[in-house]
Amino acid sequence: MQLLDIAEVAQRSGLPASALRFYEEKGLIVSVGRRGLRRLFEPEVLERLALIALGRTAGFSLEDIAAMFGPGGKLRIRREKLSDKADELDRTIRHLAAMRDGLRHAAVCKAPSHMECPSFRRLVRVAGAGRLTAPDKGKPNRRPHKT
Repeated sequence: MQLLDIAEVAQRSGLPASALRFYEEKGLIVSVGRRGLRRLFEPEVLERLALIALGRTAGFSLEDIAAMFGPGGKLRIRREKLSDKADELDRTIRHLAAMRDGLRHAAVCKAPSHMECPSFRRLVRVAGAGRLTAPDKGKPNRRPHKT
């Protein structure tokens, strides 16, 4: 079996060596020895790093991702956790779509100023009432009224 040193893993994964050391400190990856001062990894670490990248892209925390690996590094993802994350992404998408629509309207609105546009003023009122914040986990997203 051909072991990879930390520089090779960094080059192949696109991650800096500092991130690899951090992931090892968090228990997400494991080095199997050293060559001089350089950590050595089994080639399978690249697939594990890809899974970690996928989890991070989906918005999972490192703690969530760590919990997705069972004893011996076997992947064990609870399906309800995936469903909950998909629901959270749906809320985020709705929030961002509402913001996009509001910005597009403001960009083309014929009112002399944004503050004279009823749709923009409604957006400002909603934001001022605290109902236009980024969606939090577990909280329903409140969208501004469509214009």
